[in-house]
Amino acid sequence: MFQITDHASYLSEINRVVKEGPYLDEWPSLTNFETPRWFSQAKFGIFIHWGLYSVPAFANEWYSRNMYIQGTPEYEHHLKTYGPHKDFGYKDFIPLFQAEKFDPDFWAETFADAGAKYIIPVAEHHDGFQMYESSLSDYNAAKMGPKRDILGSLKTAFEKRGLLFGTSTHRAEHHWFMGPGKEFASDIKAPLCRGDFYWPSEAKQPGHQDLFAKPYPDKEFLEDWLCRTCEIIDRYQPKLLYFDWWIQHEAYKPYLRKIAAYYYNRGTEWGQPSAICYKHDAMAFGSGIVDVERGKFAAPRPYVWQTDTAIARNSWCYTDSLDYKSSAEILCYLIDVVSKNGNLLLNVGPMADGTFAKKDTAILKDIGRWLSVNGEAVYHSKPWRYAAEGPTLETEGQFSDASAPVYTAKDFRFTAGNGCIYAACLRYPENGQLTIKALSRSADPNKPNFHGIIRHVELLGFEEKPAFHIDGEGLHLTTKTVRSPFPVVIKVHVE
Repeated sequence: MFQITDHASYLSEINRVVKEGPYLDEWPSLTNFETPRWFSQAKFGIFIHWGLYSVPAFANEWYSRNMYIQGTPEYEHHLKTYGPHKDFGYKDFIPLFQAEKFDPDFWAETFADAGAKYIIPVAEHHDGFQMYESSLSDYNAAKMGPKRDILGSLKTAFEKRGLLFGTSTHRAEHHWFMGPGKEFASDIKAPLCRGDFYWPSEAKQPGHQDLFAKPYPDKEFLEDWLCRTCEIIDRYQPKLLYFDWWIQHEAYKPYLRKIAAYYYNRGTEWGQPSAICYKHDAMAFGSGIVDVERGKFAAPRPYVWQTDTAIARNSWCYTDSLDYKSSAEILCYLIDVVSKNGNLLLNVGPMADGTFAKKDTAILKDIGRWLSVNGEAVYHSKPWRYAAEGPTLETEGQFSDASAPVYTAKDFRFTAGNGCIYAACLRYPENGQLTIKALSRSADPNKPNFHGIIRHVELLGFEEKPAFHIDGEGLHLTTKTVRSPFPVVIKVHVE
């Protein structure tokens, strides 16, 4: 790996790697990207939000910004709990973040048992504290707080368990994230320069829908963002690089193209198929993997995509007031996304000491038990002719997971694999009788829903063999003993 000594020499190295290709920092070149096969087969990953914001564990992971916005619950909580901001600012959480019970091997075991195939811990959140060893800033976990390379420890533990390692960077938003702290007596004081924890803390957050919003980040900040991101790439060689929002802004585009070219060139050099996940059309279509935050598509897509959502509705990090989703809701979400050619990246937030809340652990165990039985309908599967049937409509778009859909016994999600069709009944009927209309047999052979030969049907995880028959209305099944609060997968053997 190139030895990073300063920004200037690293920028020269980045330019060299980009110039030599095969990927250039131009969209026509970057759209030669192909989604790695491992990603389209993995289907289920874990996202991890853990950092300084886990110490106050109040409201959500935006504590570092909202504590400096006068009048917010976070502002009032901070005053009451820690005192005036000028005496105890966000930086003062660093020595309190000791991660004293952090066990990366236990994390790896927990996520592997949950059935995850790839893991994406946050390398740097909006707050600017790096969870990895860095030569570009002293404000990192290897030098302060835990005084250990958190990201490196996780990579080693995950790969030892056969989990694919990726990471995310949310640095772009740091440009304005702490700005409100300049408006009153706090520990954020101008002038700030590169190397300061709060730098640059622009006073105004630009409108995120305005792709040309001002204030623009200056060249110094953008080059620092470029170098920080490439440092993560070089030090940890992630197989997946996830970007949060804000990189869709005009100012970031030339640097984003350079990062993409650098990353894909390094991946080619290492013989490692790599990919970037992006939101908000930040990249040219086909140059990375489309991601939808806290939401999904209502219909299947011809391309592989990803949704990232959290185990709780109201926060990505651990807090003392999490509104948890149920295990059943998350499993229905997973099979719905997979049926539409997508992957689910499910976030958990460990507590500050490195342990998991009991509810997180319980949900992960439920998911793992379900996947251990029904995984063949998920991993390596492909979309079928139909993705779904049933009366319950899905809400499309980001931030659409505020409430759980109420499914019925007529709601199914389909995948295909192993020469079979898998139909997941999202709410199995208590009377044990169901009909899958997508497998009906029409009297007109030129207009069938399905015209294959079905000789055997089974329910994964259940010993009872269902009685079944097919007619013009569908595939009818009857069971007597099957009960489950989770989706039940019907495996249809086709000749």
